[in-house]
Amino acid sequence: MEGLSTTTLLPLPFPGTRDNLTMLIAFVWEQIKAPLIVPLLRVAVFLCLAMSLMLFVERVYMGAVILLVKLFGLKPENRYKWEPIKEDIELGSSSYPMILVQIPMYNEKRAACGLLWPSDRIIIQVLDDSTDPTIKGLVEMECKRWASKGINIKYEIRDNRNGYKAGALKEGMKHGYVTDCDYVAIFDADFQPEPDFLFRSIPFLIHNSELALVQARWKFVNSNECLMTRMQEMSLDYHFTVEQEVGSSTCAFFGFNGTAGVWRISAINEAGGWKDRTTVEDMDLATRASLKGWKFLYLGSLQVKNELPSSFEAYRYQQHRWSCGPANLFRKMAMEIISNKKVSLWKKVHVIYSFFIVRKIIAHLVTFAFYCVVLPATVLTPEVVVPRWGAVYIPSIITLLNAVGTPRSLHLLVFWILFENVMSLHRTKATVIGLIEGVRVNEWVVTEKLGDTLKFKSATKGARRLRFRFSERIHVLELGVGAFLCFCGCYDIMFGKAQFFLYLFVQAFAFFLVGFGYIGTFVRGT
Repeated sequence: MEGLSTTTLLPLPFPGTRDNLTMLIAFVWEQIKAPLIVPLLRVAVFLCLAMSLMLFVERVYMGAVILLVKLFGLKPENRYKWEPIKEDIELGSSSYPMILVQIPMYNEKRAACGLLWPSDRIIIQVLDDSTDPTIKGLVEMECKRWASKGINIKYEIRDNRNGYKAGALKEGMKHGYVTDCDYVAIFDADFQPEPDFLFRSIPFLIHNSELALVQARWKFVNSNECLMTRMQEMSLDYHFTVEQEVGSSTCAFFGFNGTAGVWRISAINEAGGWKDRTTVEDMDLATRASLKGWKFLYLGSLQVKNELPSSFEAYRYQQHRWSCGPANLFRKMAMEIISNKKVSLWKKVHVIYSFFIVRKIIAHLVTFAFYCVVLPATVLTPEVVVPRWGAVYIPSIITLLNAVGTPRSLHLLVFWILFENVMSLHRTKATVIGLIEGVRVNEWVVTEKLGDTLKFKSATKGARRLRFRFSERIHVLELGVGAFLCFCGCYDIMFGKAQFFLYLFVQAFAFFLVGFGYIGTFVRGT
């Protein structure tokens, strides 16, 4: 058209890219928050509160049982007959039962050979699955040294590691000389029983034919090594002081701890022997034996020294196995327990609900889901309210009940809570893997103790220079959760009303501390 000039169309000015992204995120958040996030979060809060109540009731119940045991002197061992073994002059040492002592080991060197018992009535069986030829040679040399002192010690090796510890114990029971034995005592390589261990435990099995197992308590020789070992001591002391004591006191059920215990061999055989279908072969055997009607005794006064893992990597692998295994065992045995006709309904309920569901599954899931995900997320959605009793009061009572096992560490309670919340990340992941039989369900990494680490790194690596590896110390999952908690804390300060920011920042700091590897004893790789 004439008279009309053409003009160039220019784009209107837009805010910067960063502003655009912020506005887009805010817009998307507002669109999905009301119809999706808020309802899901409310359901999550309800489920977490329900699980917290289940855990609370369980803790209060166990606390009440322990209180009654202490007040009225109802120690489990008082219900069973115990008399010292009397040596018969005519029979001599043959009046003592034949004992097998199994020591499964993998690239470890220590052994429990100082037990007092007639030398012709005890067999020490070292089950060495070591792959390191240097360590294997050291173990064999140690066995020969004990044999030269008159100890009846058998050094047994396999050409594979099938079944890991369960496979080694199963193979060990197949040797001909085991048929002469009545009982088997099991000690991991780093456990150091007192010389009178057998004299204190075996009489319970001799005089009480219904007993299949006598389990001793663990005593930690390196609990003061670092803050992480103190935290472990608090958790394990509760397990032994409360959980094991309650299971034994109520004749309900408690699991074998895999070491520092004595089994009646006929009970092992009746239960079907060792199985390697999970990474908790000890719990598997104990559950099957219990379903056969056998009883167990926890002997808290009988303590066996051992070492706690002091590096975070070793502890993380241990906790994966201890969390994944029980969940996977529950998946495999739930229907077998329900359909069993040899045990009472009370024992079934205790094993399924109390032992497996609450202690081995819910305790891990609720700790991480509630305190590290759901509670922080409610800061971003003021429409979702968490009652104070669920966010503060119940967790506080549960924490105090957990602390009764280690009174000397009461002042470390806050550190313990923060550390347990961090570890709940790995325990939750492992529990889910166990329930769905994920990729790492049968992963078995032997828990490396600092004593063995330092000895064998120098023995096998010589004078090779230690180097720092970035991947050895950085843990991405912990850093990710720490960043999420930190973001929620900042949001709470600026826009929120929940006033959880103090907890969020402190917990985020704990995750960052672990994420950057500043916990435990760090041994650099070579």
